[in-house]
Amino acid sequence: MLYFMRENIVSSSLQQFLIHGIRKMTIQQIIHPLGLSTKTVYKHFANKEALLEECLILHYSGMFLKMKDLEMNYSSPLLLLFQLHIKGIELDFKVNPVFYYDLNHYYPDLQDNVMRSGAQEAQHFMVNIIEKGKNQHYIRSEISTTVILETLGLLYRSLTRTNTFDKFNVSVFELAENTLGVYLRGICTEKGLIEINNHKNLTTFNENKT
Repeated sequence: MLYFMRENIVSSSLQQFLIHGIRKMTIQQIIHPLGLSTKTVYKHFANKEALLEECLILHYSGMFLKMKDLEMNYSSPLLLLFQLHIKGIELDFKVNPVFYYDLNHYYPDLQDNVMRSGAQEAQHFMVNIIEKGKNQHYIRSEISTTVILETLGLLYRSLTRTNTFDKFNVSVFELAENTLGVYLRGICTEKGLIEINNHKNLTTFNENKT
């Protein structure tokens, strides 16, 4: 019973954080939809930051599982690589930007610690996709897999975790097409580019995708 209570608190609190942000939300506001007292919450979590940590673990693990689910739908590692980044953008921008703003500005160490704990599995997953792309001659073999992974990560984080591109006043999907999309095409072999041209509907960052 206690486990399910804790699980419900985390799940409900995560939804409140994603909708309203983090910094201005009190424990009372966070758990209001559950009809619980703050005393009940403090039986399970020492403070708001401890609750947020559990929420972040749930959030990032959930996103990773959604990413892994895509693997079953694409036999081409190159198409999968595109779809992972397209889906990531879509998932991230269904979230109130205040959520990530608050994380980056007020809880950066907590966010880093949570992401670091799951980074090894996610990195292994991405490395396998890139290596398959190289082995199947979709991705240029002379480019270091580590460099590709690091560059994709930097571009993705600059779009989803910073205000670097705010001055351009265009949608994140357009920005992604002109940054991530350009880089992903740049690492392709001629065979890879043909694959992309044959599946433009799957390899374009389009805000109308569902």
